[in-house]
Amino acid sequence: MNKPENAVLVSANLDNSDNFDSEFLLNELERLANTAGAIIIGRLIQKRGNITSRYLLSKGKFDELKTIVSDTSADIVIFDEELTPSQQSIISNELKCKVIDRTALILDIFAMHAHTREGSLQVELAQLNYLLPRLKGKGTALSRLGGGIGTRGPGETKLEIDRRRIRTKIRVLNKKLDLLAVQRNVQRKKRRKHNIPEVSLVGYTNAGKSTILNSLTSANVVVEDKFFSTLDPTTRRVYTSKGSMFLLSDTVGLIEKLPHQLIAAFKSTLDEVKESEVIIKVVDISDPDFKRRMDAVIEALGEIGCADKKSIISFNKIDLCNENTIKRLRSLYPDAIFISAKNGKGLFEMVDRVYGMISAGKLLSDHFSEY
Repeated sequence: MNKPENAVLVSANLDNSDNFDSEFLLNELERLANTAGAIIIGRLIQKRGNITSRYLLSKGKFDELKTIVSDTSADIVIFDEELTPSQQSIISNELKCKVIDRTALILDIFAMHAHTREGSLQVELAQLNYLLPRLKGKGTALSRLGGGIGTRGPGETKLEIDRRRIRTKIRVLNKKLDLLAVQRNVQRKKRRKHNIPEVSLVGYTNAGKSTILNSLTSANVVVEDKFFSTLDPTTRRVYTSKGSMFLLSDTVGLIEKLPHQLIAAFKSTLDEVKESEVIIKVVDISDPDFKRRMDAVIEALGEIGCADKKSIISFNKIDLCNENTIKRLRSLYPDAIFISAKNGKGLFEMVDRVYGMISAGKLLSDHFSEY
């Protein structure tokens, strides 16, 4: 979305579950929509009912949605669930406004925040893979007709040409990203040659990873109170209290139901996490739903093959919590580190603990200056 649009948010209980947390899902969807520049003017929740595959809602709820859209003159309706191409087309035609799903919204935000060449290529690839099955056409409108030599026959439909062009573009993008992946591998081999340890900051989007990196280094990564404000990974040297060093990378923020197109497109970037000696799981302790967000991060790490990677939990933003809350969590998570990236409290304890995890039983080089 390039300009502010009035949006109605929709969350459907597809499993008809009594445990459906509609408010949590819609609150997060609202933050995503706000990040993309939308103005929220309405919400609709399908708690239980006879959900139709046509509308992803019950007939009664869909009629209610039509009324909301009509009364508010909404520009766009955003579903928290992923829509099939057919559902998206049918719902849009009946509501007479633009309809997108959570995946399209996240792709739009990623496109806003991709600044490096690799990040832009990755986002474009994810968008094209999302778009390809959603192309539609009349099927009979021909791009070329003719009665002369070499032009006889029905020719190709405009839809077929569009699909062919997108598939060609996807192949080109994959080749470019493969080349960048090779360059990343060369850099990794160089770091391994000098025994330089690698550590990744991983966490839910907006948990404070970039603030941690900025506080420990002079990275100057952009920090905003928005989802996915930092997309392109940044790696900097971090020194322990005894002068030892490791490389710390700020990675893309994770989120519930992260689109599979993005996981596939960002494979080379996420491989940085897989290559890490230790993963620092950053958790916003001031978030009332932090446990749920922790679980989402753990699930996402499992999807990229990092479930068993050596890790440490770093509870951030303790400056926003009372002592009783921190004391209770210390007893529940005795191995966790409690920090405030904003004021620097606990950061060097975290760095020393991480380096201790790296060096345990491992011979490390002191010749880091060669890198």
